[in-house]
Amino acid sequence: MRITREINLAFIDGQNLHLGTTQNGWKVDHNKLRVYLKDKYHVAEAYYFLGYVSEEEQDLYNNLQKAGFIVVFKEHGSGLLAKKKGNVDTDIVFEIMKNLVDNKNFDKFLLVSGDGNYKKVVDYLIKKNKFKKILFPNKKFASSLYKHLGAEFFDYLDNIKTYIEWHKKEKGS
Repeated sequence: MRITREINLAFIDGQNLHLGTTQNGWKVDHNKLRVYLKDKYHVAEAYYFLGYVSEEEQDLYNNLQKAGFIVVFKEHGSGLLAKKKGNVDTDIVFEIMKNLVDNKNFDKFLLVSGDGNYKKVVDYLIKKNKFKKILFPNKKFASSLYKHLGAEFFDYLDNIKTYIEWHKKEKGS
């Protein structure tokens, strides 16, 4: 007897994740988050979307890649790269739909964001039985557009904080 295992893709709105958790007084450990997504939700590929490239954030980009995330930056004109806020919503929706059409080697999508701009694609993916879950970084700021979403389709990162929270390393340990 062959046991089949789900293969899922995750799409993470990096700014939404960062702001949502830090507004609650904690930070995500990206290594722990990647392991959690793999173990709990069978995420084979996790795409981490960022709004812009900044030389000051190179350590973050390196750490995301070392943790196993595929880092995707918002495309900007060369004169705006470090000055413009990058809204990645349309990029994420585009990549989800592109994978839905082109990539047959996965089962479902998982989204990390509380932004209501994804509601239409979430509804569509649920209808097509291609949606696993949305993880909200912050209960207080999760869009009210998701209030009718079934409990099987969402969770709050606060509920798994003990598994994915970053802790400053003590000297000598």
